[in-house]
Amino acid sequence: MATDNGEWSYADTDEEILTRIAWYYYNDGLTQSEIGEKLNMSRIKVSRMLESGRRSGIIQVRINSRYQGCLTLERQIKERYGLLEAYVVPQLPDQEPSERLGQAAAQFLMQRLQTDDLLAVGWGATVSNAIQRLGHLANERNIGLVSLTGGVGTYVDGMRTANWGSSVHLVPAPLVVRDPNVARNLSSEPAVANLLDMAINATYQLVGIGELSVASTVVRAGYVTPDEVEPLRRKGAVGDILCQFYNERGEALDLPLHDRVIGVKLAGLSRAEKVVAAAGGIQKVHAIHAALRGKLVGILITDETTAAGLLQIKD
Repeated sequence: MATDNGEWSYADTDEEILTRIAWYYYNDGLTQSEIGEKLNMSRIKVSRMLESGRRSGIIQVRINSRYQGCLTLERQIKERYGLLEAYVVPQLPDQEPSERLGQAAAQFLMQRLQTDDLLAVGWGATVSNAIQRLGHLANERNIGLVSLTGGVGTYVDGMRTANWGSSVHLVPAPLVVRDPNVARNLSSEPAVANLLDMAINATYQLVGIGELSVASTVVRAGYVTPDEVEPLRRKGAVGDILCQFYNERGEALDLPLHDRVIGVKLAGLSRAEKVVAAAGGIQKVHAIHAALRGKLVGILITDETTAAGLLQIKD
């Protein structure tokens, strides 16, 4: 059965058949056509099921090579910024950065999340791509999910695709409201405050990093208008995390917008022990650099081109 977007979903397949296909393909070295003949299905179906297994986490591929993960860049990034961990993946020009890094974030978390852990997540395309790939692991290990911000709709698509069956906790409020008093009142409601506290104390917090441009996610989502981009730059903004802007030192700016955002504040996020940022792209290098410089995150997942760009920046 296909999902609404036409892609095959592991949730709609017989997991035993998927396991057989994976074994034939990776252990026995059979081609997809040979597997199709063996199991009486088309090569296209075999290909889709393999892709579904990789995306969902049922199939995990380990590459044993001293170059895996761009180890030299990882060590240099970790040492320069004093990070807990750095995870650098090879550049793949033909793949969307949000998809590539979402996949990398999911792989990183698959290796670290344990039974009954809690994962807190921000919003955005990269985080959503990671969530889509973690559903099988979540169900297998009973991993809970909690949102770091309001804006239920920004999280639902990723969880629906992932078939996330474990405990899910979404902040019951918009991401941004018009009136700062409304934001303040909603944030103090126990139903919201307790979830934001839960998110801060989760095992890991996964966030994206946005650059400040007319093409950035916060602009495309309508939280900031294109006309507001340049004034924000003049105030020192270089990037955002959780719809909150910070300067080149990684310090949160004092902006009216922040008073209307419902979610974990950057000051609170910086106190969490294992905040994972998945972000990449040359246009984001300065935003990522500032976030790392300000200790807003402790773990970076990025690609080799972005990592090289970070190392070229002079403080």
